[in-house]
Amino acid sequence: MSFNVFDVAASGMQAQRTKMDAISSNIANINTTRKPDGTLGPYIKKDVSFKAIYDEKLSQGASNFSSNATSSSFDPATGNLRINAGINLNQGQMSNGVEVAGITDSKNPIKMVYDPSHPDADENGFVQMPNINIVEEMVGMVTASKAYEANAVAAENAKSMINAAMKI
Repeated sequence: MSFNVFDVAASGMQAQRTKMDAISSNIANINTTRKPDGTLGPYIKKDVSFKAIYDEKLSQGASNFSSNATSSSFDPATGNLRINAGINLNQGQMSNGVEVAGITDSKNPIKMVYDPSHPDADENGFVQMPNINIVEEMVGMVTASKAYEANAVAAENAKSMINAAMKI
């Protein structure tokens, strides 16, 4: 019996937890104008990227499911549109979950804020502030939280189905 669904859900939960950690770090450093070594320079936002993990053993049997055929027809008698879509599982590869591909510095430009009273202001009164947008971070946090929850629900549903099958 395969418990692949639990591996997929667990890997998704781990990836989303890593994303939440990065977002938490970004929010915590939204006003940081110095680097960890104490030199002048703003905190740079961290971005998390994911990649799919493919199981070659599972993928060998999945090649039969790969199809690109899609057709549609309109039935004038009923007024219904029928769509027959082929199945394409990533060119025959079956996913075994997700993993963090990397945590990188954001390419967004840093913000220059005019605040001559700030201790890190330059000679013109400007302070280099982190390239973090709190609204983007909050949206990312909600998205990661919902994705984590969806993975937890998928694992719980699989557990319930296995329990129900064992009672038969």
